[in-house]
Amino acid sequence: MTIRVFLVDDHPLFRAGVRLALEDVEDMEVVGEADSGEEAVQALVHERVRADVVLMDVQMPGSSGVSALPAITAAHHPGAEAPRVLMMSVTDDDDMVVAALRAGAHGYLLKGAPRTELIRAVRTVAGQGAVFSPTVAARLSGYFSAVHELPSRAAFPQLTERERQILDLIARGYTNRRIARELVLAEKTVRNHVSHVFAKLQVSDRATAVVRARDAGLGV
Repeated sequence: MTIRVFLVDDHPLFRAGVRLALEDVEDMEVVGEADSGEEAVQALVHERVRADVVLMDVQMPGSSGVSALPAITAAHHPGAEAPRVLMMSVTDDDDMVVAALRAGAHGYLLKGAPRTELIRAVRTVAGQGAVFSPTVAARLSGYFSAVHELPSRAAFPQLTERERQILDLIARGYTNRRIARELVLAEKTVRNHVSHVFAKLQVSDRATAVVRARDAGLGV
């Protein structure tokens, strides 16, 4: 069976590179391209271009890949299932990955992945599986293992899930370096998140943040 692939990316050179990587694969055919989420929805939903797998960039001008996902994955044409979407990005930012999964993505691959990994990912997604770059998989593991035990978000609704994770670990007495190891993040990224947490909580130091967090049930 031939896997019909549709490419969505605002960079023509990147699309050309992916097309080149797939065009001589015996069981794959690139059936169309779009340079924005709007164009992808127009082609796949309204013009009824049939695709099995959509390779789509996460962030694009106008309608992003994440915002276009629900319409694409809900598209049902006579005699065909809705296409499955494999997101591609230059970043493995946790919030971006989680947003893509919540919107209905079936995988998340970093741009620059080897050709063999790309081909394997397309086949896996087409076969009803899910696939993630190794670094993304490691990050997701750390992310969800820390998130599932957090208290209700009601205490600090202004914080993202990642910021609540970090506040929880701060309240447990973790240093930035230990938080980075725990969540598989760069220490600089942790410092940036900590600064955002302090700004949103309107506190100026770690001790005050710990008091606020523990009063709300975090860090226990």
